[in-house]
Amino acid sequence: MAEKCDSDDGMDEFMDKFKTQRYKNAFSENSWEEEFNKVPMFMKTAPEEIDSKQYPELACLQAIIHDEDRPPEEQAKSLKDEGNQFFKEKNYQKAILAYTAGLKKKCGDQDLDTVLLTNRAAAHFHLGNMRSALNDAAAAKKIKPDHLKAIIRGVQCCIELRIFAEAVQWCDEGLKVCPTDKKLLELRVAADKLKRAAERDARKANAKEKKLHGEKEALLAAIKDRGIKLLQPVKPRQHSSDSEDEDEGSSAAISQLSLDGLGSREATGAQVFLDEQGSLHWPVLFLYPEHQQSDFISAFCDNNCFIDHLAVMFGEELPPWDADRKYHPQNLQLYFEDEKKETLHQVKPETTLLEVLQHKRFFVKAGTPSFIVLVNGSSFWKQFLTGKKIQGL
Repeated sequence: MAEKCDSDDGMDEFMDKFKTQRYKNAFSENSWEEEFNKVPMFMKTAPEEIDSKQYPELACLQAIIHDEDRPPEEQAKSLKDEGNQFFKEKNYQKAILAYTAGLKKKCGDQDLDTVLLTNRAAAHFHLGNMRSALNDAAAAKKIKPDHLKAIIRGVQCCIELRIFAEAVQWCDEGLKVCPTDKKLLELRVAADKLKRAAERDARKANAKEKKLHGEKEALLAAIKDRGIKLLQPVKPRQHSSDSEDEDEGSSAAISQLSLDGLGSREATGAQVFLDEQGSLHWPVLFLYPEHQQSDFISAFCDNNCFIDHLAVMFGEELPPWDADRKYHPQNLQLYFEDEKKETLHQVKPETTLLEVLQHKRFFVKAGTPSFIVLVNGSSFWKQFLTGKKIQGL
């Protein structure tokens, strides 16, 4: 058998030594993955802050990328690549910063600037900054009108911004350059469909608005024709020395009829309306101060009498709060209050709502006529009316 050469003897000695002594610069068994991730080639994600001591190789690469001594085109390309890496990691904010820094280099390469703008548009798009994304796509298309990615991104932004006519226009411009592009053809169909639907909805909304306006005009005309006075919200005004005090609800206060005086829908969920027969239906409030209770009628026809509703509310079954069982229709008296004159006006149960609303001292407040209901001859009735001016209707 041949004898081993000296080099083999040296290798055996080295291997024996390697088996008995640990390699000083090796990765730790417990932290090798962490150490491995510090090597730029094997990093899964870039760190938020690059510490030169903790990441010396990465800091070196970053210094190369941002080397101001290199030509602007090289710097811009490096920043584009850096932005692309951030984009892959879905770190869109940092991607935007990198693309913006690349554009600031003003390298003069139109192809590179177009890519930077288009990529920044994509990053803005994923962050929901649709207007910024559209601006970048438009800027990219201005440099290179045939840049398909910028055109597609512009269409997508227009659709998200619900400016469908512009989306169709972007598609048409793109199809002149790339008439067979499948993605662009699909977006064209979708944008046109959305545009037609939006136009249809706009027509419906316009027709509905016109109908509501006509109904409001007819309602106000019916109120005015009946001589019903709406108490409008009082607006602050400057007082002049020669001005005369006006009664609340005077002809000056109600001369301009508007829906401001019919604002009961928010408070009560109901509002006066005009039916097909030309009758007005009002939301009406009945107040029972003796028991601090109330009743609300959402649609009291102005041709109906008060007794019709009282007979229903206090018919066979009296309300549970009437412990003395005295709120029978024949025992009840109705009043409306004239706050300005500090007067109560008694209303006969056989009177129609319209007759009361046409009274010269009745003013509809907040779109809801209200009436006080008392039990005739009761101790509370006497106490409540003491010291008050009473007038019959």
